[in-house]
Amino acid sequence: MQIDTTFALERLRAPIEAFFRLSGDKIRDLQEHWDPAQGAPVFTQAGKYTTRGWTEWTQGFVYGAQLLQFDATGDETFLRMGRENTFRYMAPHVSHIGVHDHGFNNVSTYGILRRLAIEGRIDESADARAFFDLALKVSGAVQAARWTTIADGTGFIHSFNGPHSLFSDTIRSCRSLVLADALGHCLMGEGDRRISLRARAVEHIRNTLQFNVFFGAGRDAYDVRGRVTHEGIFNVKDGAYRCPSTQQGYSPFSTWTRGLAWVLLGCAEQLEFFAEDDEPDEAFLDQLVEGARATADFYIEHTTLDGIPFWDTGAPGLAVLGDYRERVSEPENDIEPVDSSAAAISAQGLLRLGRYLGPEEGDRYWRAGLTVARTLYAPPYLSEDPRHQGLILHSVYHRPNGWDHVPEGRRAPCGESSMWGDFHAMELAVYLKRLLDSGPYLTFFGPI
Repeated sequence: MQIDTTFALERLRAPIEAFFRLSGDKIRDLQEHWDPAQGAPVFTQAGKYTTRGWTEWTQGFVYGAQLLQFDATGDETFLRMGRENTFRYMAPHVSHIGVHDHGFNNVSTYGILRRLAIEGRIDESADARAFFDLALKVSGAVQAARWTTIADGTGFIHSFNGPHSLFSDTIRSCRSLVLADALGHCLMGEGDRRISLRARAVEHIRNTLQFNVFFGAGRDAYDVRGRVTHEGIFNVKDGAYRCPSTQQGYSPFSTWTRGLAWVLLGCAEQLEFFAEDDEPDEAFLDQLVEGARATADFYIEHTTLDGIPFWDTGAPGLAVLGDYRERVSEPENDIEPVDSSAAAISAQGLLRLGRYLGPEEGDRYWRAGLTVARTLYAPPYLSEDPRHQGLILHSVYHRPNGWDHVPEGRRAPCGESSMWGDFHAMELAVYLKRLLDSGPYLTFFGPI
């Protein structure tokens, strides 16, 4: 990536204002035309949102985006929309025992409502606030119960693939655990044993960094610092680690860039949370810093000049494309797709990491995040066509399964949006807007 060291945050003010004008229209369009009985909208096909009957992991992003639109604009139409949809449709996600996605669905809905209420942005009764808290408490405990114990006695939240599977994505679901813990909740086990949600979050994060993130320490022939594998596989009989794996990446020995993005942002957010402790665990903070820095450095090194990554750094067509890192991104190439959703997630991680580290150590990451944001909030990534329901173009869902739309006459997916890409672009824009307006700093936990 070519980091623009002169680009100032203020120069994003006009693009972000334009972004929220577009997003309001697109949110209204989706609300009017989408039937929730179909399931959750996941990604666009020829410009129209479609579903995918796998898990409904994107439903919270739909209603969370409505709440973020209110957060940014103050338009109470979107507050009513997001609040009513959360109350009507999100309860099954709170007690969903079959997924690793609680931090996506529930913190993005009940969590935003709770934060807005505590910030004084919305007028909620004490009963409503208690309702938000209860939903978040239950969600955190249910997520923590999806637990696999490994050989050293620690464990991890296993993915929907089963108890053998540690996904890199799930690091962001640790938001659910630590938020519930901060609200005074715990998981109750057999014999009324109290299980700490915070302790489980810490164990999960540490094991993600140990088994799914590489630090150039020679653990295998492909141990490059900052590389991330999508999945770690364990023997559930004895808890032994077996091998890296992947579901949505190209191979276990390449980096699926959205998986890296989840780790980068997850570490940066948790740094902000755990640094608030009266007596922070400095060793754990150091682990989070190293995880965030390693993945951030890898992202910067292996990304196009304007900050948009390809979907996987080992994708076979990259050899044909040559040194793509010395060119700006080419989202409509016919060889390998880029993934703007990985960029939207990573940009927030870069910015949060840069701010946490401070001007001396963090400036490079901060300016890298601004560079990515500048690219996302302009064509060809910003979707200005009112007929296209997506906000951010050139997102990829599941390249190995061939789920992504390939336009007629082309050989690679391009031109489409994803619900998580749109949501994280909105979350990034709210984050930046609050900085521009000197508003309250945006965190997932807000005031506790």
